Amino acid sequence: MPRITRMIIPDQKTVYHVISRTVLEGYPLGDEEKDELVKILIKFSKLYFTEVLGFCVMGDHFHLLVRMLPESNFSDNEIKNRHTIFYRNAREFPQEKAHVFRYKWASLSELVREIKQTFSRYYNKRHNRRGTLWGERFKSLIVEDGKALVDCLAYIDLNPLRANIVRRPEDYRWSSLGYHTLTGNKGNFLSLDFGMKEIGVGNKKERLRKYRRYVYEAAALKRSGGKSCIMIEEKVIEKESKTDFKNTRAYKFRYRSRYFSDSGIIGSKGFVSRKYKQFKNIFHSKHEKKPKPVKGLDGVYSLKRLSES
Repeated sequence: MPRITRMIIPDQKTVYHVISRTVLEGYPLGDEEKDELVKILIKFSKLYFTEVLGFCVMGDHFHLLVRMLPESNFSDNEIKNRHTIFYRNAREFPQEKAHVFRYKWASLSELVREIKQTFSRYYNKRHNRRGTLWGERFKSLIVEDGKALVDCLAYIDLNPLRANIVRRPEDYRWSSLGYHTLTGNKGNFLSLDFGMKEIGVGNKKERLRKYRRYVYEAAALKRSGGKSCIMIEEKVIEKESKTDFKNTRAYKFRYRSRYFSDSGIIGSKGFVSRKYKQFKNIFHSKHEKKPKPVKGLDGVYSLKRLSES
């Protein structure tokens, strides 16, 4: 099957959920490797035209939620300043190449490539190995600001709970919620947007508080058949029993979580339709794709057709 061109919107602010997995068996990323990958994420977030909304580094893959900013937002002076700070005056800024840096630093593909290549060099040197570290090319999907964004961010921060690594999301230091809690967002690495600025929550501290509450409401864990799944708390189950749990936040979040990794575009029906038309020519499909509603969540649609089983 032909490889589909990546959906990238270069001329406007766009949020992307990025997922990349290692090619090695097991869980090759230990504590020190995770620490280093987070340092690399921080390093390149200061160079590229991006806002980091969230991240999570697991034992065999990482998630990154970023808002890429248009290159037209940045002057030659800003590009020179970033170059000077990043290379610490070790390299003289080539003024005639400002347009090259402007284009590169606004590119999602270039950002992820530099992150992965830099980490690969570190990992191979540390473990005295050669060869490829990362598997297939990274996944990326376009996420609409607002409701879909905060859901996607919660999905990312709940990875360690789904893997039974920690009991509370804040206890995992290699994730955005853990970074906020354990470091106080050191160096202002992470955006305090949380997707809530677009839905009327203006105060940054209030956004963090409401986001934490949202994650906790979506992440009460309960054992079922030997497996862990995202469930609603018992006291909330009793309260929502009259609805047969169909409208509970945790039920809906558990159902829709796969859409945040397997979709191409996620958001409102209008948003998904507009973005599909923008990239329609890259799909190898004879039939018109239509936004598919995410069952159990009013107003959220996905581009890719997924099974409802």
